[in-house]
Amino acid sequence: MDRTTDGPARTSPQRRDTRVVLTGTTLTVGELTALADGAAVPAVAPEARERAVRSWHAAQRLAAGGRLYGRGTGVGAHRSVAVEEDDEAAHGLRLLRSHAGGAGALLPARQVRAMLAVRANQLLAGGSGIQPAFVDALTEALRLGVHPAVNEYGGIGTGDLTALAQTGLTLIGERPWVTVGPTAPAAHPRPDDGTPDALADGAPDADLFDSAADAWRAGDRRGPGGGADRGGTAGRPDTSWRDARPDRSGTLPAPVVLRAGDALALLSSNALALGQAALAQGELDVLLRATHAVAALSLAAVSGSAEAYAAPVHALRPYPGAARAAGEVRRLLGIDDRASGAPGRRIQDPFGFRAFPQVHGCALDACERLRAVVEVEVNCPSENPLVTADGSTAYHHGGFFAAPLGLALDAANLALLQTAQLSAARLTALGDPRLTGLPGFLAAGPASSSGTMILEYSANSALAELRSCTAPASAGHAVLSHGLEEAASFAGQAARQTLRATDAYTTVLACELVAAVEALRLRPVPPEVTAFTAATAALPLGTDDRPLTADLTAAAELLPRLAEV
Repeated sequence: MDRTTDGPARTSPQRRDTRVVLTGTTLTVGELTALADGAAVPAVAPEARERAVRSWHAAQRLAAGGRLYGRGTGVGAHRSVAVEEDDEAAHGLRLLRSHAGGAGALLPARQVRAMLAVRANQLLAGGSGIQPAFVDALTEALRLGVHPAVNEYGGIGTGDLTALAQTGLTLIGERPWVTVGPTAPAAHPRPDDGTPDALADGAPDADLFDSAADAWRAGDRRGPGGGADRGGTAGRPDTSWRDARPDRSGTLPAPVVLRAGDALALLSSNALALGQAALAQGELDVLLRATHAVAALSLAAVSGSAEAYAAPVHALRPYPGAARAAGEVRRLLGIDDRASGAPGRRIQDPFGFRAFPQVHGCALDACERLRAVVEVEVNCPSENPLVTADGSTAYHHGGFFAAPLGLALDAANLALLQTAQLSAARLTALGDPRLTGLPGFLAAGPASSSGTMILEYSANSALAELRSCTAPASAGHAVLSHGLEEAASFAGQAARQTLRATDAYTTVLACELVAAVEALRLRPVPPEVTAFTAATAALPLGTDDRPLTADLTAAAELLPRLAEV
């Protein structure tokens, strides 16, 4: 599959006019993926921005009437340490700087763009109390094709603190923007809502940007204006992103002037984990739909029994996923609901064929559950404290604890392993002449030829990688901040595991597809089904003893097309 997770955001010039309207309440996984890939640009619904403006003004009123966590106080174990009113803005700057301690490799642009889209939409849901200029800057970055440099490690499923702190410092001009695509287009004008001093005057100067980037690399953390570092300069600067290429096009989001309360309001989210989970769910959905076609071809290749796919069987145990899996195989092979007129070679087949609906159905259900959780989380406020819609109060709560997301990801990973194991089992069956009546390993030429033998090794190697991704991340434990935060969901770790798992499953499924197509080609009368026609046109002919890497590459690239058959 063409994920390009370590390459540039995929921008299609033909689709640059495609817009995703951010309302704060209706963002889908598909729309989020389009924004991450650069296949669409964001637009902000006026009513959503007005909601964010009301939340900002409400937070200012509430803060004036009493201390709010993170604005009039420190954070974490310092929750009871008071912050003086005239120090609140400087406190926010110190908060961003101190929390921007991400570690590990830089994340691919696609994942960071997904995070930006999630955070913008969440802020438009209202409840954060942040100034709307941050929404403008986040959406502007998506439109311009630039993103902050964000390191992999730092979140534990209770807020992506380091990733969002690095983002915050970029938004206010202390860290440079990064671009891996072509020169960005001109910025779209912002609405004039009368917000005072919400953004720095004018567009940023390219030379000023270069000076800021160079200063940060040298350890001068005074910011682009060269002002005094009110947060202190102790410790080494974060230079882990120095190999990233900063944008020098001169077209960048204007730096936001940080105000009291903005810092924690920006940080209080699992936007990165949600963005990664959305991308993983989209890829998983494609693979699971492609699996119907691959499994159907394998069933035809071994002359398997269709009785296991009959609608009456699944009506008695009405799991949605199982019924869908069975129905898709029937549809793809042109079998009626009662599986009549389609006798198999055996009374019953191995589990890879006979139990496919039950096992694959669990993966379909888990994928759908993951989509539902992601779409709830990206369309609601999670900030702590949470400003109510009517602006009357602010609640301190634990809505940022990403237990639903972490558990949904873990369940998807485990379910994917089960269906991947059946794919590997079907691959073995396709090479067994006792089941197919064809030459062993579908080999052409002398009897000693190996044919597709090596595909079992490649598939099981990828399967081992997938299996390593299924240790539940939600079983992890952490006690942090002097014991105040004594649990974590580790949703971000689970999301990264799902991304790796989908990569591995792509290989497993591609191995099965190559073998299934070759087995059907060896049949006297290959099936006249759309999936086979598409596959045989895309895959190289023959299994004479030769490297099959090109076959697997072609099969992997074909999977998204088979998902649409």
